[in-house]
Amino acid sequence: MKTIGLFCGGYSSEFEISLKSAQTICTHFPKEYKMVRIIVSTKKWEVETDNGMVSFDLNDCSYFENSIKKQIDAGLIYIHGNPGENGKIQALLDMQNIPYINSGALASALSFDKWYCNQFLKSFDIPVAKSLFLQNEQQYSPEEIIEQLGLPIFIKPSDSGSSYGISKVKSIDEVLPALKFAFKEGKTVVIESFLDGIEVTCGVFLSTKGLVALPLTEIVSENEFFDYEAKYQGKSNEITPARISEELTEKVQESAKKIYQLLQLKSIARIDFMMVKNIPYVIEVNTTPGFSSESIVPKMLVEAGISITDFWKEITAVTLP
Repeated sequence: MKTIGLFCGGYSSEFEISLKSAQTICTHFPKEYKMVRIIVSTKKWEVETDNGMVSFDLNDCSYFENSIKKQIDAGLIYIHGNPGENGKIQALLDMQNIPYINSGALASALSFDKWYCNQFLKSFDIPVAKSLFLQNEQQYSPEEIIEQLGLPIFIKPSDSGSSYGISKVKSIDEVLPALKFAFKEGKTVVIESFLDGIEVTCGVFLSTKGLVALPLTEIVSENEFFDYEAKYQGKSNEITPARISEELTEKVQESAKKIYQLLQLKSIARIDFMMVKNIPYVIEVNTTPGFSSESIVPKMLVEAGISITDFWKEITAVTLP
């Protein structure tokens, strides 16, 4: 029986959300694998065993259980943010020649950074919002930002996987506070023009039968946008399937599959769009979408008639040797 190390937790503000996702995955993962949770934090990396928590050795991806040294046969990284969603653990496993059930290090790093990902997709004629990239708060004045992008605008960390640090800015007085807020969460910031439309999201995964696009979910936030509260604290109405025509649904699904292939993704990805005049503008690519019982992808699977266990069976069949 192969042992899969499920990396969860992480360094970002979504530590607890990652643990909830990991619990759902553990509960429903195919029983032909042994799964051990590896809790990652800034202070330590530990493996959850029947005898309690033990240290995880990053040098050879091993741990001791009942005084016996054990190694993981494969990894499943389910950390929302650093150091999982950005490809760092994938690179570590690559160096150890340990396979994993995730997109690769480069694909993860590229998808994780909102600015670079959207610029990459833009080069393939995928519609994206007009935007600016900032490496410091003084790079553009509020006047320059509004002159180029208008109002309202979204200011958010470019290199952060969480929903923290995002602001919808409606006036020039709100620009500088929003920049400070965003730079607290990330080292770089992206400012995007406002897209007025219907927000939908599409889950995509590679199965043994080919690429599968799941039913769309429409997101109607009670807040100004789909922020942390809306995403994780019930401040949004997530409608599956989305209330758009079959023709537009297929258009979004085809765009999602194209993006999945262009970025050379693996496993599950959830791609967020804003429908503006029937054109799907990509907002963000999530290579580690939430997977708790209340998350969007499990609800998409229910709508598609796919059990969570069968879903992971399909993914492991094409990602593990």
